Amino acid sequence: MNRKRISLRQELPLLVWLVIVWGALWQNFSPGNLLFGALIAVVVARLFYLPPVELGGRFNLLRAVPFALLFVAKVVTASFQVLYLALARGPQVISAVVAVPLRSHSDLLVTATGHVTALIPGSLVVEVDRSTSTLYIHGINVRNADDAARLRKDVRDTEAGLIRIMGTQAELSALNQEAGS
Repeated sequence: MNRKRISLRQELPLLVWLVIVWGALWQNFSPGNLLFGALIAVVVARLFYLPPVELGGRFNLLRAVPFALLFVAKVVTASFQVLYLALARGPQVISAVVAVPLRSHSDLLVTATGHVTALIPGSLVVEVDRSTSTLYIHGINVRNADDAARLRKDVRDTEAGLIRIMGTQAELSALNQEAGS
């Protein structure tokens, strides 16, 4: 299999990330361990095909801070909601898997949206259809179509926040046009 060589400059963020993960997994950030992690990262990156992550080229810190605060608030609120459901309703809680078509087809934004969604208690990404950018979310306490629509809206709002933070200019323009109409 012939694949286009990726320059070291393009691959450097991946390699640095792999070394940080290596140190965290071993809970050892000594120079020797990190050097060995760097060697393994280079071998992994050269032997296995890892598609390059296309970055939008922009990051809006002024949008990221409120997004992070809102995320923390959602995690805290959802934690108490799940606690209440577990104590008050127990096994009678109804859940469902809801398909959520996303706006973006960027692997980075689809992945980020899935991770942010999965980190909020009561929701879990069970499937990603990369060809259609659709996340399938298992949501707790989804009893009817209105609850499914609310879950779908929450996930799409998360995606919109991430587009405002780090989406491409085209994605941001499409999002602004959608909001304007």
